[in-house]
Amino acid sequence: MVMAVAFNRYGRLYYLDPGGHSPRVGDKVLVPTDDGPEVAECIWAPEWVTEDIEGLPTCQGLATEEHLERDERNRKRRAEARVVAKRLIRQHELPMKVVGVDFVDTREDVDQLVTIYFSAPQRVDFRDLVRDLARTLRARIDLRQLGPRDEARVQGSVGPCGRETCCSTFLKDFEPVSIRMAKEQDLPMNPLKISGACGRLMCCLKYEHPLYQDFKVNVPSLGCGVETEDGVEGTVVGYNVPKETVYVRDRETGRKTPCPKASVCGSRQAYEGAVAAGMRPTPDKEEVSGQHADDIPEDEEQS
Repeated sequence: MVMAVAFNRYGRLYYLDPGGHSPRVGDKVLVPTDDGPEVAECIWAPEWVTEDIEGLPTCQGLATEEHLERDERNRKRRAEARVVAKRLIRQHELPMKVVGVDFVDTREDVDQLVTIYFSAPQRVDFRDLVRDLARTLRARIDLRQLGPRDEARVQGSVGPCGRETCCSTFLKDFEPVSIRMAKEQDLPMNPLKISGACGRLMCCLKYEHPLYQDFKVNVPSLGCGVETEDGVEGTVVGYNVPKETVYVRDRETGRKTPCPKASVCGSRQAYEGAVAAGMRPTPDKEEVSGQHADDIPEDEEQS
């Protein structure tokens, strides 16, 4: 069985093995962490899954009043540290932006650690800031600088699709995304169209890319002559990968018509053999439409 919890409302989901417990949606449960059990909210009640999932941490039961009080103290401590950090950053006139604060009460003053995540356009000398923070908060201070992608993950945002960003919900690891992926998906080379909230190329280009690769392996290239199931001869001028359609321009009327992929495509080997034998014309680059010109190198990657 598997259950899902979140430490913050509408935050990232973490999956647990419920063990012998049966919490309901909305219950506060204990999640094992490196700093001891932490309180989280049950988002998905335990349910059976068809796949065997191993290595999940085990839920340690429902949170008691003592645990809830400790969690509330930690939240107040984090809010206090955020306010103090912002004030001292302004006083030191440092080009820093506080992104998040992490604090866990270990019940021992000497071991209390406040971790402050920040973003900055360049490296920052924050030695004086650390001393003032340690003196004001009476705890050890750990300042960590985050990159653009990690900053967007911590803060959370809404993507152009209208849903919460993948990095702040389910995406665990960032993989390199290249401009070539956007080109092969026939997207406009406009940074405002293909960039996410972090200012980098959208992560969804990465895991949608195989769909476009598989589609284009089995269809004629742009500019190639084809014959539809209605007997109309034309030229391939575009694709609609999600709908699995091919746009064909009639040679006689010049009309562009969407056709199902299966109605204009045989096997790739048969098609290339027909082209080699002269039974079909080779692609004419002047007839190809929908191409986007840009000066961005194809092998550029953003991670």
